[in-house]
Amino acid sequence: MMIHPQFSPEIFSIGPLAVRWYALSYILAFVLFIALGRRRIAQGNSVFTKEMLDDLLTYGVFGVILGGRIGYVLFYKLSYYMENPGDILKVWEGGMSFHGGFLGVLAAMWLFGRRKHIGFWRVADFVAPLVPLGLASGRIGNFINGELWGRITDINAFWAMGFPQAHYEDAAAAANNPQWSEWLLQYGMLPRHPSQLYQFALEGVCLFVIVWLFSKKPRPVGQVSMVFLAGYGIFRFIAEFARQPDDYLGLLTLGLSMGQWLSTPMILLGIIGFVYFGKRNQPLHSA
Repeated sequence: MMIHPQFSPEIFSIGPLAVRWYALSYILAFVLFIALGRRRIAQGNSVFTKEMLDDLLTYGVFGVILGGRIGYVLFYKLSYYMENPGDILKVWEGGMSFHGGFLGVLAAMWLFGRRKHIGFWRVADFVAPLVPLGLASGRIGNFINGELWGRITDINAFWAMGFPQAHYEDAAAAANNPQWSEWLLQYGMLPRHPSQLYQFALEGVCLFVIVWLFSKKPRPVGQVSMVFLAGYGIFRFIAEFARQPDDYLGLLTLGLSMGQWLSTPMILLGIIGFVYFGKRNQPLHSA
């Protein structure tokens, strides 16, 4: 069993100012957004300009941060934050929801398109290929922080990794399983899936390759967005089987996690939308 490297959450600090890996992952995501966006613009067949891309990033940053935080509060820990409302602002402690951030970005894209007089789906088709590598950066940030670890797996599996941060959950799990209790006594921690790396590979790298290649050819308006929507939902649904459910939620109806239930409508809407936009008599275009 590998042991998670206990990275410091801070890269460096100068007096009271600390630069954290988690913050760096977001900055890298925004840098990748700009770099890939400029590449798409340079390829031609786009209504966007570099100046519009910079404006779009500003809208997107607010959408991601506000939507991600509000979504985490509402979807995952509402009762806690109702009792501790001051903690809602402590974003540096972590706690962002992709699904909430996704809704925030949708609102930001709608507002941007409205002000620039560009159809919502054209904006969405342009943005979709720029997002997955940013998600990959975020998952690496989760791994460095040693958070969002995976479910317990076989001690002899080559992918098995112990997370010292999971000691409370390890103890609770071992209390009801003699074999896990033995492992815990012998190794001090239980073997888990490094699910952050699975999500990095699936939701980040694989999804990027699929959406980027699909978007390189002219497509009906809206289809690129639907490939991203369904693709993310499918990859997230799969990765959730290896990811430890939140201890304050556990598994929900049908033995599915909150992440899987939130991803299900994305899959359905993505598939239906892909077919719908494909049948519409719209001119093919590249975003």
